[in-house]
Amino acid sequence: MFSWKNPAVRFLVCCTLVPLPSPACAADAGFPARITLTPVVKGLRQPTAIVSAKDGSKRLFILEQKGKVRIVKNGKLLARPFLDIDTLVKSGGEQGLLGLAFPPDFATTKTFFVDYTNRTGIGNTVVASFKTGKDADAADPGSRREILTIKQPYVNHNGGQLAFGPDRLLYIGTGDGGSGGDPHGNGQRLDTLLGKILRIDVAPGAAAYRLPKNPFGNEIWAYGLRNPWRFSFDRGTGDLYIADVGQDEVEEIDFQPAGSGAGANYGWNIMEGDRCFRKPKCKKSGLTMPVAVYRHGKGDCSVTGGYVYRGRIKELQGIYFYGDFCSGRIWGLRRVGTKWETKLLADTPYAISTFGEDEEGELYLADYGSGTIYRVDTR
Repeated sequence: MFSWKNPAVRFLVCCTLVPLPSPACAADAGFPARITLTPVVKGLRQPTAIVSAKDGSKRLFILEQKGKVRIVKNGKLLARPFLDIDTLVKSGGEQGLLGLAFPPDFATTKTFFVDYTNRTGIGNTVVASFKTGKDADAADPGSRREILTIKQPYVNHNGGQLAFGPDRLLYIGTGDGGSGGDPHGNGQRLDTLLGKILRIDVAPGAAAYRLPKNPFGNEIWAYGLRNPWRFSFDRGTGDLYIADVGQDEVEEIDFQPAGSGAGANYGWNIMEGDRCFRKPKCKKSGLTMPVAVYRHGKGDCSVTGGYVYRGRIKELQGIYFYGDFCSGRIWGLRRVGTKWETKLLADTPYAISTFGEDEEGELYLADYGSGTIYRVDTR
């Protein structure tokens, strides 16, 4: 009987059709025999992000899609939200409170940034800042400052990831605007902020933000993305990993070594992963190709990007973790010389909506359905 969970079937499909490293047919060298997932907290509602402030408090901040930021402190989920902006957020489907980032100087500035869908029209993307007050576990909703607003033509492909890079600048992931197949060609256009990785300078000042020396003289740092659902910088090297959700067939992981990537074109909608999207043949010159892909199989449909592990477990060091929202499968990816290897590390029943890391580099993931946060372990 045909089953995607059958290793022989996965090998036949992936190893004959996928020229890049794929989860079904990678070498095992350097990967752990298995990983386990340890429940940390329960009771979240539709978690979309797990973030550390890296301020010495060891708190985890969990986003709930409808508009709340919750705190896990000393292993407990606090009853009072850190931030509640439900009244500002349009939530449902791929819309909602989607991103959170703390700047490197958060301990002194007390300012942080969120990405959410507002209630204007069908819902536009807003990046805004907030501040904490005397109580470190409570943000001030009245401190809201709108940094950037991006008009959305459709309700899906909102991106939403926020992260500060090694250069201390704020990186913002945006989807192509939605619908299907990128009907407006936003991924390849340089006159729109959709389908991009943006980079802005949000250092304190009179202006909401300043433009750094980006390659196109605007907010765009890189382009050609469909819906980057989680990108992250390796805290050990500064390398960048981007998980871009596919359209019909292919999910992809993109990579840029530290100090590179400005102006990169990741190919959408010329390509979907490693295949030409609309035509059997397409011009690939000038495109930054993914380092790993996997095909849609039984259950697989939407990649969720993670982090390079830098925690206490030696056998996990240097492995980039990613998963699939629909199938619950988790893979590890690592570079060996000039080649990339990837391996299926767990087959779970969870709807993996996000990964996150704490101050020590331990890795977590969220089950969107049950609202449970798990820590990645090996025993």
